[in-house]
Amino acid sequence: MKKSILLLLVGFSGFMNAQIPTGYYSQTTGLTGFPLKTKLRDIVTNGHQDKNYNWVVFATADRDKYYENDNSVMDIYSENPTGTDPYNYTIVTDQCGSSNGPEGTCYNREHTIPKSTFDDRTPMHNDYHHLLATDYQVNGKRSNYPYGEVGTASWTSKNGSKLGNSKLNGYGGIVFEPINEFKGDIARIYFYFATRYENEIQSFVYDMYDGSKTKVFKEPFLNMLLRWHQQDPVSLKEIDRNNAVYNYQKNRNPFVDHPEYIAQIWGTVMAVDDASFSKNLQIAPNPVKGSTITVTGDKDLKQFKKAFIYNTVGQNVQTIENPFQNGNTLTLKNLPKGVYILKTGELNTKFIVD
Repeated sequence: MKKSILLLLVGFSGFMNAQIPTGYYSQTTGLTGFPLKTKLRDIVTNGHQDKNYNWVVFATADRDKYYENDNSVMDIYSENPTGTDPYNYTIVTDQCGSSNGPEGTCYNREHTIPKSTFDDRTPMHNDYHHLLATDYQVNGKRSNYPYGEVGTASWTSKNGSKLGNSKLNGYGGIVFEPINEFKGDIARIYFYFATRYENEIQSFVYDMYDGSKTKVFKEPFLNMLLRWHQQDPVSLKEIDRNNAVYNYQKNRNPFVDHPEYIAQIWGTVMAVDDASFSKNLQIAPNPVKGSTITVTGDKDLKQFKKAFIYNTVGQNVQTIENPFQNGNTLTLKNLPKGVYILKTGELNTKFIVD
């Protein structure tokens, strides 16, 4: 979409915490591992209201205020973060229950965790934390295939989402791969679902699951979801959607509010070595030896009002206001040695503090 629109990302920042009801996660203090996951299950189950299967929440939760900023449908299968979208939908006007038309005809409701895996049971079927507004035809192409990373694509959507043979080590089936911009969104939805339905998920049949109520995911998929989460940190779009769904069904996705919980429960992987996630942004020197870096990109960086630095567990460790108004040099705040991600607008890259 329009290149001048900002995608402001925050992780564990004060802005995001201001949206969380006071005391919502107070019972998690001191917990880690699967006991933390179980306590989060209790928190997000308590108060969760099944609002049935309807279109109401999409009008507030799924409008594009981040790319074109035109209030069109925020569809992860048609969004082009760095250029013109292949098509746009108007909320309500272009919704459909079925269609014989090509991609770009209408949008419907995507169960990111396929409903066949839980036999259409409720409240899973009606849980809007994993229900997204998406193009009807792309939704159909995705079908009930697991998310994954495609080796050879048999079909590609107009925004670059792909269907094809998996290249994951340990899984050779057909998978669907969204574009990089939304892989972290999908990962945090899956970690939410694994937590919210901890007591039921052992009975769900899905190639991504290992049959347990704790770890939930088979190794190839767990490692992939952890990488996606680390490579694509929490976005303002996710924060706004989390708040909208909370206002509607009265529970939250804890991994949008506190992305660091994922590492505390499932661990981390070396995720930041995938160069495909670094988008048109460079840092020098890299590795960083001192407290300053010079940032360059393929567009005018002055347009970006904020820059965010994340560690490898998804925590926002530094936010810089108006970062490029007086040049391209940024000062780092005593960052420990390690690997980090710098994100500004839709641009991001990794760097190492040595």
